[in-house]
Amino acid sequence: MNDCTPPLSSQDCLVAVMIAVSASDENIRTSELVTIQSIVNHLPIFSNYDVDRIKTVAAMVLDLLSEVDGLDALFGLIRGSLPKSLNETAYAMACDVAAADGEMGQEELRMLQEIRYELYIDRLHGAAIETAARARFRTLT
Repeated sequence: MNDCTPPLSSQDCLVAVMIAVSASDENIRTSELVTIQSIVNHLPIFSNYDVDRIKTVAAMVLDLLSEVDGLDALFGLIRGSLPKSLNETAYAMACDVAAADGEMGQEELRMLQEIRYELYIDRLHGAAIETAARARFRTLT
């Protein structure tokens, strides 16, 4: 990212958090991408969002994650552009993406922990959000 990079919108920040969780295990699964697309297509917070921005934001996140200290830079951008009132929303979306494939590996769990810390999500609120995500993505098998 350079000084000419336009600031992220609130919606871009939400997408960035979801992409970061999906990429955390270096294996972006189709179910995670479908969940991100579904969230963007159906939640009211994205009603005026240009869905073409998803690719741009995803490229930015992946570029940052490939750099030394890129995760810190990503969270700096997110904290600078995401209103605090949307921190729990971002975490809920991240949990949904992590739960989408039915598996939460150590990398995804560590990323969720980092998101909780960086976005100042209270431990109790975080646990409630995580439980809700697991319930939404539970299968019969």
